[in-house]
Parts: sequence; C-alpha cells; structure tokens
Amino acid sequence: MTHKKHSLKNYIPLILPIYLTIGAVALISLTSLGPESPFWLLAGLFVALSIVTWFFPHDDRPLRDKIVFLGLETIIITLLIVFGDATAIFAVLFFITSAQAMMALPGYSGLYWIAVLFLIAVTGFVIDEGFISGIGSSLIYATGYIFFGIFGQATIQADEERNRSQALLEELQEAHRQLQDYVLRVEELAVAEERNRLAREMHDSLGHRLTVASVQLEGAQYLIPEDPQRAAQKVEVVRGQVQEALGELRQTVAQLREPLEASLSITQALQRLIASFEAASDLTVNVILAEDIPPLPDSHRLALYRSAQEALTNVQRHAKADNVWLQLTFQDGAVSLLVSDDGVGLPEGAEQAGFGLRGMRERMGLVGGTLLLEPRPGGGTQLRVEVPLPVEESDA
Repeated sequence: MTHKKHSLKNYIPLILPIYLTIGAVALISLTSLGPESPFWLLAGLFVALSIVTWFFPHDDRPLRDKIVFLGLETIIITLLIVFGDATAIFAVLFFITSAQAMMALPGYSGLYWIAVLFLIAVTGFVIDEGFISGIGSSLIYATGYIFFGIFGQATIQADEERNRSQALLEELQEAHRQLQDYVLRVEELAVAEERNRLAREMHDSLGHRLTVASVQLEGAQYLIPEDPQRAAQKVEVVRGQVQEALGELRQTVAQLREPLEASLSITQALQRLIASFEAASDLTVNVILAEDIPPLPDSHRLALYRSAQEALTNVQRHAKADNVWLQLTFQDGAVSLLVSDDGVGLPEGAEQAGFGLRGMRERMGLVGGTLLLEPRPGGGTQLRVEVPLPVEESDA
C-alpha cells in the first residue's frame, strides 16, 4: 500500500491563505519602501520564500529535510525583517512558519520552533519600538503563531485520519473481494459435490443392476438349449432388475433437473417431487402440506427440498416400506419437514454409512436448521428437519 505524501500542494485549504498572506505582505512592503531601501533584495526574498513554502516536505521524508526547509523559511523571513526595517509587517509571515513547524515536526518540537520564531519577532519589535512597546506588540503576534500552529497540526492529523480511513476502506474492499471469491468457490465445490454424488448413485445403483442383468442374460443364453425353464427364470430376474434400474434412472434424472424454479413455492416443488417419486417407486405418499407456509429464501427452499428428496430416495432404496408420510408445517417462525415410513427401520451404522446425512446436515448448517433421523413410533424410520426463517421473515 502506498503512502500518501503530505505535501503542501495536497492541502487546498492552506494554499490560498498562505499565498494571499505572502502576496499581501509583499505588496504592502514593496510599495511603501523608501528610495534607499533594497527593493530587489526584498523582492528576491519573497520569491525564495514562495518557492521554499511550495516545496516544503510534509511527507515521509527524513526529519532532517524538514528542519532544513524550516530553517530556510525562518532565515528568509528574518532577513526580510532585518532589511525591510518593518517588523510589524514581516513578522506576519511567521504565521506560515508556525503552521509548517507543527505539521512537520514530531511531539513538542513544533512548539519549540514557534518559541524561536517568537524570540526573533520580539527582538525585531524591541529594536523598532523599544522594550516595553516591543514586548506588548510581540505578545499579540505570539497568539497568532500559536493559533496557526494548532491549525496546522489539526490539518495534518485530519489528513492522517483520512489516510487511515482510506487504508481501512481498501482493506475492507479486499476482504469483501476475497469473501466473494470464497463464496464462489464454495458454490463451485457444492455443485461439484452434488455431481459427484449423483455419479456415485448412478454407478452404485444402475451400474450394479445392469451388471447383474448382463450376467443373467449371458447365463440364460447358454441355458436356452438345455434348460429353457431355468433360462426363463433368469430372464424374469433380468426383467425385474431392468425395471428397478429404470425407476432409479427416473429418480436420478429428476434430481438433475432444476428442482426449484423461481415461480414455485416450497409446497409446489414438493408436490412435483412427490409425483415423480410415486411414478418411480409405485408407492403412494400420504401428504400434509400446510397452507400458511410463508415465502422462503432460495437457500431455505433448497435445503427443505433436498432433504425431502434425499429422504424419499432412501425410502425407495432401503426402507422396503408399504406406506410413506410427508408433512410440512410452519410454527413459531420455523418450517418443519417430517418424512416417515413403515419400513424395516434404521440399519445398523446408518449415521456412519450415510443415507446422504452428511450432505443434508451441511445444508442445514448453512441455513441454521436442525436435522434428526430416528426410529418411527410403530416401526420404520422418520426424518425430522426444522429450518428457522430469517429474522425479518419471521417477524413479518
């Protein structure tokens, strides 16, 4: 990250009053000089002061450079006081140096420098006006030196705060960009994981059944001449395997389709899912879908839909059930999904073996939901999912 330089050119509010001050002092002093006054010397000193002031180093350059420029300004203004023989006019220029000193020097060093400027001004006033009158005049100028010093310090502090705010904004923007990249990678990984899961499902189910069917057909081919009855039995087994494979293929294809179009509510999406499941499994689902389900964010709809989809798939593949129930309700700011069956129940090691539980639990974690897989009272298995609505949704 680059450091913004604190050159005087960066302080627009300071440029105008500084050069107006130099110009006004130059105009008043040069137009009021007597015939024996060193006009060109004073004019040259004003030009030198303007150049030194413009290039004054308020950046990260060494402190030595800043002291050199402060010294040059102080010497030039002191020479103007000496050769101009008008301390009251030229001492005004120390207002500029006071601000520069507080902006450039650390700690109390700026105040020490202002004290030096005050001593020079006191000396000039005492020489011009006498001790008592000179001290009184210089005290008025001392107030101006302190005021301009405080103003200069406030300006540099405001610029540093602005730089820190800019740096913080850049860090926040970078963090936001990294977060967006992370979310994109998470989405890509989720898509890849879903595709891998479907690929495994097709390999483990369709691949297995088609392999069995191929072996049975090969055996039937050899048995036709010698034992047609056994050959017919093998063909019948193959027919059953193919029918089951077709049912699983329909289920897999249904998962590959877009499950939740933007125009569909969760109840409509579940109705489509149930119709697809019944066509593929020859099972009838007993459905209770509450009518008071509020509109859900896409992430919540997808989590509920995938949970129902995975539960029905497990019923079809593992449960050996005669009856299936699916219930969707809304209560206390949360949507609850219950899928149960009267099948063989939970196999041993179901939590470790899968049933797609890992993927469902990950989805629940993303939306702050909970998932519970347990035996169903009366036999079978039931999956209970609860997804809380976002605060603004549940309060509405």
